[in-house]
Amino acid sequence: MTRSLDEPLVRPFGDTAVLVSFREAIDPAVNDRVHALTRRIRRLAASDDPFGSPVPAYSSVLVPFDPLRVDADEAVDHVRVLASSDDDRTVEGAEPNRTIELPTRYGGDAGPDIDEVAGWAGLTTSDVVELHASVPYRVYMLGFAPGFAYLGRVPAAIATPRRDSPRARVVAGSVGIAGEQTGVYPFESPGGWQLIGRTDAVLWDVRRDPPALLAPGDTVRFVPVKS
Repeated sequence: MTRSLDEPLVRPFGDTAVLVSFREAIDPAVNDRVHALTRRIRRLAASDDPFGSPVPAYSSVLVPFDPLRVDADEAVDHVRVLASSDDDRTVEGAEPNRTIELPTRYGGDAGPDIDEVAGWAGLTTSDVVELHASVPYRVYMLGFAPGFAYLGRVPAAIATPRRDSPRARVVAGSVGIAGEQTGVYPFESPGGWQLIGRTDAVLWDVRRDPPALLAPGDTVRFVPVKS
């Protein structure tokens, strides 16, 4: 039997989790389904259900479960029912989506790869800044490092591939491009994205509740500022 594009694929992931995969794409509609399922699972986890805190990604959700309380087949069947439901694909039970502006210095020491991005795209550096800051970006997921938000989509003209040689040290607040994605490094770390700017916004602070400035479903706008 052939699975339709709208039907999620639900399968065991090891002995203690279920993986739900929707249509593989960087797509807001697909990501909406991911976060609707995430909300449903979180409500169950809060009510002493055998499922734990889910981990959402672009087009999939990892759902942990307690194998002492439910076996793998039962977990898969239960999650399949939840994943196929469309009763709350809207924002029911969720916090209102926020729009967060990130003042950003482009180029120079703050964005050492902006000339490379401009050359790859056949544009000027001013064009790169204008294009990057021209669109709102959806926070699709958090990953790679605490507080690192994968944002999309970058305008096609500047959707530049990752660097051939990653840097051993990327400064906190650096704004990078990797294909259709853009993002901000929350703290100093290695990284291979094309660095075009830097923000002073603090993306991760353990003294804050929650520590991450950005959350899945938020909208981010980059605002160019002078150095």
